[in-house]
Amino acid sequence: MGGGLFDPAQLVRSLPEALRKLDPRVMVTSPVMFVVEVGSVLTTALAVAHPGDWFGWVITAWLWLTVVFANLAEAVAEGRGKAQAATLRKAKTDSVARRLTGPGGPGEGRPGAGEPGTETVPGTDLRVGDLVVCEAGDLIPGDGDVIEGVASVDESAITGESAPVIRESGGDRSAVTGGTKVLSDRVVVRITTKPGETFIDRMIALVEGAARQKTPNEIALGILLASLTVVFLLAVVTLQPFAVYAGAEQSLTVLTALLVCLIPTTIGALLSAIGIAGMDRLVQRNVLATSGRAVEAAGDVSTLLLDKTGTITLGDRQAAAFVPAPGVAEAALAEAARLGSLADETPEGRSVVTLAAERHGLGAPAGHKRPERPEGQKGAEGPDRSEGRAEELTDAVFVPFTAQTRMSGVDTARVKVRKGAAGSVCAWVEQQGGTVGAEVHRTVAEISEAGGTPLVVGIEDGEGARALGVIHLKDVIKDGMGERFAELRRMGIRTVMITGDNPLTAKAIADEAGVDDFLAEATPEDKMALIRREQAGGRLVAMTGDGTNDAPALAQADVGVAMNTGTSAAKEAGNMVDLDSNPTKLIEIVEIGKQLLITRGALTTFSIANDVAKYFAIIPAMFAVAYPGLDKLNIMGLSSPQSAILSAVIFNALIIIALVPLALRGVRYRPMSADRMLRRNLGIYGLGGLVVPFVGIKLIDLLITAIPGVG
Repeated sequence: MGGGLFDPAQLVRSLPEALRKLDPRVMVTSPVMFVVEVGSVLTTALAVAHPGDWFGWVITAWLWLTVVFANLAEAVAEGRGKAQAATLRKAKTDSVARRLTGPGGPGEGRPGAGEPGTETVPGTDLRVGDLVVCEAGDLIPGDGDVIEGVASVDESAITGESAPVIRESGGDRSAVTGGTKVLSDRVVVRITTKPGETFIDRMIALVEGAARQKTPNEIALGILLASLTVVFLLAVVTLQPFAVYAGAEQSLTVLTALLVCLIPTTIGALLSAIGIAGMDRLVQRNVLATSGRAVEAAGDVSTLLLDKTGTITLGDRQAAAFVPAPGVAEAALAEAARLGSLADETPEGRSVVTLAAERHGLGAPAGHKRPERPEGQKGAEGPDRSEGRAEELTDAVFVPFTAQTRMSGVDTARVKVRKGAAGSVCAWVEQQGGTVGAEVHRTVAEISEAGGTPLVVGIEDGEGARALGVIHLKDVIKDGMGERFAELRRMGIRTVMITGDNPLTAKAIADEAGVDDFLAEATPEDKMALIRREQAGGRLVAMTGDGTNDAPALAQADVGVAMNTGTSAAKEAGNMVDLDSNPTKLIEIVEIGKQLLITRGALTTFSIANDVAKYFAIIPAMFAVAYPGLDKLNIMGLSSPQSAILSAVIFNALIIIALVPLALRGVRYRPMSADRMLRRNLGIYGLGGLVVPFVGIKLIDLLITAIPGVG
């Protein structure tokens, strides 16, 4: 909310919705506030019957304000979601589609089908399984999977990210979303959802609250609040006979005010807003939760499964060091490694060229694009030092990297260079009549044992064939991951890295990253087995995934976060979708879930403690006339019975609106043990719930008594 939580424009927009929620059919879903509304109706009738009773009218006004403020808290929370939904609606247009027809195509057997071709139809006429053609400038008419071609797609309408993404057939980046725009090339999309059930349709429904269901914890708390309400209702009803017997009969207006102040109105008014705000905080981070249950489960997660590639590491192994053979200068090894990598278009090959430029200022030949490291890796930025340092290599014959040869290189009239897998390059050196020294073999073994990947650089020139040294490739851990895992450990969450690497490599990366455990050479079956073992031990499990092979594990996990760039199967299996496709966001999701639970617990503590203070304000005021000894309980020194009751009712209404910002923003989460967190909440919100009402009610009493004719 751009103007803050008390943005007047937001309050004005939410007020009509708050008034509409006064409908008893809506209010009955919140038993506590429904009782307050019934009490408001009762005091209104009494005030109308006794129009000269100013006290009754004032009590009635503040009771109605209590109900409206409670509805306003929920309406403001929902209003933020509706504002986000309005943005999403802009992405929904009445699109047209070019549907493929012809034998074997979706048009076969329908009027007009025949020779292969296309027909233009409204997007609403598409059915699951239809094939549509999308070219540059076209809006994708519905959710689906790319089955042919590759294209650049603008997904800013749903992710807010301006950078286009690549969508291509096969693999885990084939899913496309209806309403996004093709920027280049041509793709054929198989439609996977019916009109009205697209990803954007589901997002709109969820952020507006149409499909937002109460979570088990929220239901349990609601039952507790309803039970307390019934207890206090019975207590107040049975209080009147004792009051009549004592000669201190109370009016229905006073008894209603007592009931409203003693039942847990504060948390009852804010409970729904807290849950809505928790889901909205996820939406603000571009994460779509299919239910509030998933958000709550994230707060109770005790085991976190994280894919190594792209989550813990940058995604591709990067050149980290040049290890020259005895008698070879590192600069000479770097120059040969650079030349041998110019025809290697893999990320690893480009990283070798980058490292040579950074360490030794070696540039690429003229016209060769300077490679860059992935975003977030140190050294990715900096001046391009290739100018003036590159040789032309006009007679060079480049040898591209292939999966069969596992090496790349360059041949000139005076030198031949090869760079690649240790076995391949060593065999090449020996074929050229050279030898590979024992020190190079020892270096290869040491790098492998440390979890890295060794690449050998070989050369043949006038001095013969030989190995110049080794390039150390390693998985680069993302900056700050160690600190984040330490923070998760303080939360009591166990982290497990999932990787297809061999156990030796996996252990090295796990130790460097700081995770608690790892699963090496993982298959889909292994992931499922691990999740089930954790759940059998009473632990909740969260994991991320983007591929079809991740779908079973995502469905099994308590919190399954699918990447928006992933397959439709993965997104259907998970209960959350990360629109930014950032696997590390799972850590933020856990923090938001914990914040939701802590906020609910903190405000429940405050609400119950709050009622104790109001008890000391109202009970002495009601019976002090009949029992003067009770005046000793009037520790706040309130002026009169009427001002005491009125002050408590006014405070009861104002504290709701005062706590709306906290309910929407959430209590700040700090990693700590459960007992320490309990002590902190009791100290801040328990003690605060006792002290704040005493101060607030006393100040309101002073203001009331300052009004002529009232005090």
